[in-house]
Amino acid sequence: MKAPRQTSTTRGFARASGLLQSRIRAASESRGFAESRVLTHWAEIVGPQIAAIARPVEVSYARGGMGATLTVLTTGAQAPMLEMQKAQIAEKVNACYGYRAIARVRITQTAATGFAEGQAIFAPAPEAGPARPDPETREAAGTAARDVTDDTLRHALEALGANVLTKSRRTT
Repeated sequence: MKAPRQTSTTRGFARASGLLQSRIRAASESRGFAESRVLTHWAEIVGPQIAAIARPVEVSYARGGMGATLTVLTTGAQAPMLEMQKAQIAEKVNACYGYRAIARVRITQTAATGFAEGQAIFAPAPEAGPARPDPETREAAGTAARDVTDDTLRHALEALGANVLTKSRRTT
């Protein structure tokens, strides 16, 4: 008895991740990354605060092959903060690898814009700016501060109240 023929549910299409997987692996291995996940999931591995100011560039192995060095790119202003977190970065990346692959973390600095690697902006684009309080909000803030006799203090309290009320309305 002949087995029934299986039909494909993809209708000749393949997942994009499957098509790109070999190219991503080749590119990451050329920079020394045994796990491409370190490149593709950097923010999840080290956390959003570190990922916003730095990104991995290269993993280089010593001649003996024991203990690799992870090179991380950051801007000059962020380098001292990142320098203090080198041990945590190595620990988190080693947790991704599953063993102590990274022995050292090297920080390299660049300008926020510039040649090759420096053209990437690490932080997300800033928001459009603070929302302007509507007239009702300004009136409510003015009512709350009306008993203050000092004009400068009253205006400052009105502005603060309007900002607080505007922000609380946006989040609810």
